[in-house]
Amino acid sequence: MIRNHFKIAWRNLWKNKTVSVIHIIGLVTGMTCCLLMILYIQHELSYDKFQEKGDRIVRVIMEYGRDGDDVRKGNFTGTKVLSAFKNNFPEVENGVRMYKENTVVRTGDVVFEEDRFLYADSAFFDIFSSFPLLKGTSKKVLDAPHKVVLSATTARKYFGRADPVGQTIQVGADQTDYLVAGVAADCPSNSQIKFDLLASFSSRQAARTEETYWSANYTTYLLLNDRKAIASLQPKISPFMKREMAADEDNDGSYLTYELEPYTRVHLYSPYDGFEPNSNIQYLYISGCVALLILVIACFTYINLSTARSLERAREVGIRKVVGAYRQQVFWQFISESALLTSFALLLSIGLTLLLLPAFNSLTGKSLLFSDMLRPGILVSMLGILLCISFLAGSYPAFVLSGFKSVKVLKGSFHRSTSGHWLKGSLTVFQFGISAFLIIATLVMQSQLHYIRNKELGYDREHVLVFPLDGKITQKMDLIRKKLKQNPNVLAVSRAAELPTQIKGGYSMWTGTMTPEQSLMSFGNPIDEEYLEACGLQLIAGQGLSEQDMRDASYEDADKNYYHFILNQSAAAALGWTPEEAIGKKVNFNYRNGEVKGVIKDFHFASMHTSIKPLVLFPDTWGSNLIVKTSGHDLSGTISFLKDSWGKIITHRPFDYRFMDEAFDNLYASEMRMGKILGIFSTITILLACLGLFGLSAYTIKQRTREIGIRKVLGAPVTGIVRLLSVRFIKLVLLAFLIASPLAWWAMNSWLHDFVYRIDIQWWMFAITALAAVVIALVTVSFQSVRAAMLNPVKTLKTE
Repeated sequence: MIRNHFKIAWRNLWKNKTVSVIHIIGLVTGMTCCLLMILYIQHELSYDKFQEKGDRIVRVIMEYGRDGDDVRKGNFTGTKVLSAFKNNFPEVENGVRMYKENTVVRTGDVVFEEDRFLYADSAFFDIFSSFPLLKGTSKKVLDAPHKVVLSATTARKYFGRADPVGQTIQVGADQTDYLVAGVAADCPSNSQIKFDLLASFSSRQAARTEETYWSANYTTYLLLNDRKAIASLQPKISPFMKREMAADEDNDGSYLTYELEPYTRVHLYSPYDGFEPNSNIQYLYISGCVALLILVIACFTYINLSTARSLERAREVGIRKVVGAYRQQVFWQFISESALLTSFALLLSIGLTLLLLPAFNSLTGKSLLFSDMLRPGILVSMLGILLCISFLAGSYPAFVLSGFKSVKVLKGSFHRSTSGHWLKGSLTVFQFGISAFLIIATLVMQSQLHYIRNKELGYDREHVLVFPLDGKITQKMDLIRKKLKQNPNVLAVSRAAELPTQIKGGYSMWTGTMTPEQSLMSFGNPIDEEYLEACGLQLIAGQGLSEQDMRDASYEDADKNYYHFILNQSAAAALGWTPEEAIGKKVNFNYRNGEVKGVIKDFHFASMHTSIKPLVLFPDTWGSNLIVKTSGHDLSGTISFLKDSWGKIITHRPFDYRFMDEAFDNLYASEMRMGKILGIFSTITILLACLGLFGLSAYTIKQRTREIGIRKVLGAPVTGIVRLLSVRFIKLVLLAFLIASPLAWWAMNSWLHDFVYRIDIQWWMFAITALAAVVIALVTVSFQSVRAAMLNPVKTLKTE
């Protein structure tokens, strides 16, 4: 019986090739979107779940400020947190401090630029025990200064097939010898901690000096003795830190405390990035829901097209019933047809997923593999999709067709015995409602991203190149600046700790009339004399830094240093000054004595999710970034000149740069990724909705064939008939728009509230959506309507 069902199903599908192809296109599109999103969501949800002790690991978040003042929080800590918590809280079993940097590594005569170089305490492989060591002992590989563990890929890159353990590599500008003590397996792609080289934390100067809660440049993870211990530990931290701050003679009145984040929730739920940008659980839900809706729309398209063909299948059903077929047999016949079509579509979807996976990885920034589809969870999902679609897409047509009254069908009165028009209309409203929602959401999201990209940020980010900076390069800064500026397209060369795209350093500042306890919390950035010009920052009062200002702040005897500060408008206002009044005022900036020399216009030195805060730029001799501003003319020739000049002056580090635009874009990576996904899914949804509308219009026009013929005989013009057939569908589309609009407004208004600087949702976004929906519906329906209106009424009435 089953074999017979599938044989007949195949013959019907083959006989109606056009409709079958439309069915397959819709289902393949929906299932491919769903499979890609299942792979992506499964990968995101699996982040860090592979860690055996992951449910007992927490990340420490630092919170500091003043009572009633601006509160700062972030995934950074000082060096003292680990030892203080281990010694005072029995819930803490162990911990590890980590630090990431971009550095150079030399092996023999070959130099590599490494941006995944991590430092960690010796307990790293005990806490993160699921990072397997291929060579070396977990308790010894990081137990002394200048020891390093290589990833398997890095070991092959440096030493080929030779055993790297016991070999020496040179790290950093000073080419410090590091002993290769072990080799670890490559970090999984679903890990927030990824390293190519892992060095002992004791190698850093901070590990050899007095521990402090401040100088918070490190990430601290704690291993608790029980996964539920976070509930008992968290309430103890604030009272403990109050006592610690009260006993700290250097504390200027700031309060300091810490929050604990469960390690396995950091990637999707934390607002603070780790060693790589986090994802957002809300965006994950949205992506999954949209992919599921696309699949549902594909099923509705199948239902509409199958029902549209019901007139063609009516006589077949009638004859089957006359010769003795039961309703359930007819029902299963059509379910078999749906299952066969869905199975074929699923196979095509798997192949299409394989082809699209590289492009999808580029879109999402992930490294998903096709082999991930062989995981039990994915296979069960595919089986579930197959069964659900087979019954969801095939059940309603099967119920309708199996319920035909054979007597009425064979008498030719089937069209008067059918029902369910409301359901078909509802399906169309649902399809176009989802399409309208996604169009509005895409317009709002793209408008906000356009606003972000084009808003006056207060600094220049175009045609600005950024190079990693180290001590050796800093020593040659004057020579580098002189050499690079020989090219007329190089406008400025600067050294700074942080780029203007994102400044994180927190400091305190007070005037002569204030005590340290009354100090203003502000952000700060060490710069040199060309920083303002290199970044395009606008002075509104006073002057920028000079070479003499740099010398005044760089004496070997720190007590002789005198600083000239550049404040932004917000910092001057917070101290009660206008920009002009601030010039020459004496200030103390984290125990750096000096005066205000200039005030710059406020600029966005953080993402637009937050408001502009007080900021101080101050002279210093160190930095992490070399900033080169170019005119933008002959950019390729300018870069070639920079490369040649770099090779002549700097021999210890390869020529490696990025544009400041990239650093800016990284602030909004999740939003941009979501915007692209929504744009693609909106287009797919519209196409599938058109297929559904095509099916419904075909069904309706077939039902009204005699009416059309009679109207033509009585003199109705083609335009009148087209208008008659199109009005109902336009009403359905407009109804869908009216339902979707308030939902889209609410959803996107909620999304925009995450930005301090944002657009207003405009009326034209809804007008464009309504117009687009109506035009798309008209184009889709007109094809069927014009074709029906042009038929010869004599042949139509004769057939009827």
